[in-house]
Amino acid sequence: MTHEWIATPGDSTVSPLLEVLGSSGNLRALIGTSVSLAQSLVLQPLLSGVPLGAPGVHSLGLPAPDGDPLVVVTLEPFEAMQGARLDAYRVGRWPTHGLAARNPSYAHPQGFISVTPANEYTQVSKRFRLRDFLTHDQQNVWPKVLVLRVPLLDKLELIGDELERRGLPSSLHIMSGFRTPQYNAQGVGPKGGRARESRHMYGDAADVIVDGNEDGVMDDLDGDGRVTIGDARVLLAVAEGVELEHPDLVGGLSAIRANSAHGPFVHIDARGVRARW
Repeated sequence: MTHEWIATPGDSTVSPLLEVLGSSGNLRALIGTSVSLAQSLVLQPLLSGVPLGAPGVHSLGLPAPDGDPLVVVTLEPFEAMQGARLDAYRVGRWPTHGLAARNPSYAHPQGFISVTPANEYTQVSKRFRLRDFLTHDQQNVWPKVLVLRVPLLDKLELIGDELERRGLPSSLHIMSGFRTPQYNAQGVGPKGGRARESRHMYGDAADVIVDGNEDGVMDDLDGDGRVTIGDARVLLAVAEGVELEHPDLVGGLSAIRANSAHGPFVHIDARGVRARW
């Protein structure tokens, strides 16, 4: 992986910068709790002046190779919520039985991003901002709770870059990113089709389309003049290739057919184990 900056002998910022930018080179945000960020020995040279103890978005004081600003997002502790709410914003409760009782990756998040009108446009990668991953309900209620994991961002950016390399549109649009437990529960069951323990509640899943012409539906990726499940399968094949090259980003992939409510799309997650349906 090559990046467009010049390293000088003894330059201690290069390795930490590679850590920040991810495998894609397109990440623009470090996201973590104050404890997890402070414990990273690799990142310490970059974080020495950052107020990690203050939840929120902080400048890293360095640009990405393309000039984009780099930021650190310190999570609000999970305990900042009052039961099933954050102030007036309804969040719900994460499952405590089933998978949640057996698998640590289904435990409630350690913290969350408190999203406000002042920080919702924060760039977290080359293609995405915080607002792209927000739950779709309670539009006028602030602050909002967002759980967003960096491996998902890195995986989506790698997919976008591979689309570009194939000469296809690379404008990925998030149809559904993070879902609060209370919002996810509204679609659980035969009518909604959502999993009770959906990875969308854990910040590492997104339902995605390629929407270069910004018409709100999947682009014609297979060139047959129609928008069908075949176009979703093209996107899924690109994602499969990214997983093969980056096994640390393995997760769930599924091409979803159109119905009366939406066009075809692809579910992409970075749960850490391979899943297909």
